[in-house]
Amino acid sequence: MNKKKSVLSLLLVIILLGLLAFTAIFGFGKNQTGAAKNIKRGLDLAGGVSVTYQVKDKDPGAEEMSDTIYKLQKRVEGYSTEASVYQEGADRINIEIPGVTDANAILEDLGKPGSLEFTAEDGTVVLSGSDIQTAKAQSGNDDLNNTSYYVQLELTSEGATKFAEATKANINKPINIVYDGETISSPRVNQEITGGQAQITGNFTFEEAEQLASTIRIGGLKLELEELRSNVVGAQLGEDAIRTSLLAGLIGLIIVILFMIWVYKLPGVASGIALLVYIGLVLAIINAFEVTLTLPGIAGIILGIGMAVDANVIIFARVKEEMSKGITVKNALKAGFSKALSAIIDGNVTTLIAAAVLWMLGSGTVKGFAQTLAISILVSMFTALLITRLVIYSFYGLGIRKESFYYRPLKERKGIDFVGKRKIFFTVSILVMVVGVGVMGFNKVNGKGAFAYSLEFEGGTSTNVTFEKEYSLDEIDETIVPVIEDVTKDKNVQIQRVADTNQVIIKTVTLDVATREALNNALVEQFGAEKDTITAENISSTVSSEMRKDAAMALIVASICMLLYIWLRFKELTFATSAIIALLHDVAIVVLFYAVSRITVGNTFIAVVLTIVGYSINATIVIFDRIREEMKLKTKKVDYKEVVNLSINQTLTRSVYTNLTTVVMVIILYILGVSSIKEFSLPLIVGIAWGAYSSVCITGLLWYTMKTLGKKKDK
Repeated sequence: MNKKKSVLSLLLVIILLGLLAFTAIFGFGKNQTGAAKNIKRGLDLAGGVSVTYQVKDKDPGAEEMSDTIYKLQKRVEGYSTEASVYQEGADRINIEIPGVTDANAILEDLGKPGSLEFTAEDGTVVLSGSDIQTAKAQSGNDDLNNTSYYVQLELTSEGATKFAEATKANINKPINIVYDGETISSPRVNQEITGGQAQITGNFTFEEAEQLASTIRIGGLKLELEELRSNVVGAQLGEDAIRTSLLAGLIGLIIVILFMIWVYKLPGVASGIALLVYIGLVLAIINAFEVTLTLPGIAGIILGIGMAVDANVIIFARVKEEMSKGITVKNALKAGFSKALSAIIDGNVTTLIAAAVLWMLGSGTVKGFAQTLAISILVSMFTALLITRLVIYSFYGLGIRKESFYYRPLKERKGIDFVGKRKIFFTVSILVMVVGVGVMGFNKVNGKGAFAYSLEFEGGTSTNVTFEKEYSLDEIDETIVPVIEDVTKDKNVQIQRVADTNQVIIKTVTLDVATREALNNALVEQFGAEKDTITAENISSTVSSEMRKDAAMALIVASICMLLYIWLRFKELTFATSAIIALLHDVAIVVLFYAVSRITVGNTFIAVVLTIVGYSINATIVIFDRIREEMKLKTKKVDYKEVVNLSINQTLTRSVYTNLTTVVMVIILYILGVSSIKEFSLPLIVGIAWGAYSSVCITGLLWYTMKTLGKKKDK
């Protein structure tokens, strides 16, 4: 690359970085104070609309309530993946949708959940709403290649049978779709429809197709609902909580960049520039694709800064290896990027597969996390493989070619016999898991429960109180919440302010009558609450059993897909099997830590587990990539012990540096964060630290054990 091109390339990167920073701070267009201001935020950051429905049916069954809640959850995910639906009392359902302020518009768009029927010309009911699995607006091309819109129906197994019979009997006749006694569409049957899927076509605009699909979905509920009340609620967390989290991210970012410069010198500067581009791009994409951002989501992005370093560490570690052999700077840079490519691609693609499966099969928080994860992966690959490369070659093209700017001589160190110590490492892992299971069982037997479930998983009590004056959220956090925690013994209290009123909604663990009375008295005596206005209702979990099943199924399918990909890429089942075992091993440790530490299991639990899944598989791929490379170099009989020990020792520095830069980000987040962020950060610290141990001491040794199983010698 000549000097002129180098200067131009570096200038382009600086301009891109400047534009991203400008967009993040000031934004574009009128009345904007920053692109970040337009990012859709969750209830914890921005508040939203809370709507409560009353079930018309008397004494609704638990199964009917559960089915209705799950279907409503799927419906409101169209507004935000972080929207939540839960039961309030015996016959009410509450919906909370973040990032909106017009309750009437939501109610109008959401529709009135009522009865839905499909009827033939003679009035015979051929399908009911409960026979519809889902309905979606889709687009396609007609015979003239023009874009057309239609509604795609998916039926239940029972509904598929009914529909096949009905369409067979009504060919060339209409079947009316009747919602609350009004015919909203009359599509004509062209042929018998089997298989449980059908299309409603017509001269639809996309909005008309989406409205019809929306009405069919909401009318497919087992219970009929009517609106009881609606409120605009404020953010659950104060500005101070957001401010400290962002400060933690800034401090962590500075530390990581300084560390990279200290270790890798000029290449570290390039990685710092790439990290800044990474942050700008992530924020821009989240804004463009309207991904709902919550405080754990911010923490996930901050964590992503640490994880984005990984690719740069892999590249620069390779460059240092090449230069230690006496190769020139230019050739070392070329070889470093080339040799690191397979590990970076395999690691990120494997994690991207997991993100795709979680997004397709997950619900709520799982779907939202998958979106953020996928964005982080794609952007980190782009910045590492393109921006870092562009900047470092620009430096070289500008004439900065002295070896001392790129390389600090590696100290010779004696290799560690990891394979020889594998029984010790395996024993440590087994003992830790046995102790964890034992403590979990002890707690369960003694009535504490295996886990300390939060509101999202176990439900609790929602207390609505009106104060004599309007408190800010920061004032509530500083003065009122500590009193609530002391009375209820709950350290995971959730607070929401009702807009334009003095009302505050307090969500805690389930309270008995005595504790409710004690809380009421404390609020009246210490904060001037109006006792006659205080009401309390038990609420269900926001993470329903169906959503838990969705999450579990998504994890299982993701694991299988990752196994298949690793098997395909490494052409050996032992690589795939040992990778999945190591992944499950890391997840198990984190889950057991929740049980032992009694940190509450809520939505952040799902985010932590999914983060460890992505982080663990990425570290595993790096080790396996080096083993694969070393085995290709062997022309004679392979000494597996030598290969594994050499591969682990060669990647040891990478493992230490990557885990160190990531855990630094999370530790600062833990130190400066509010209680909910601390509960997110601490298990992550444990998971990352254990992942460092696992990637060095477990992953490669599992592969070696499987590879040599049944052989007489360690070969």
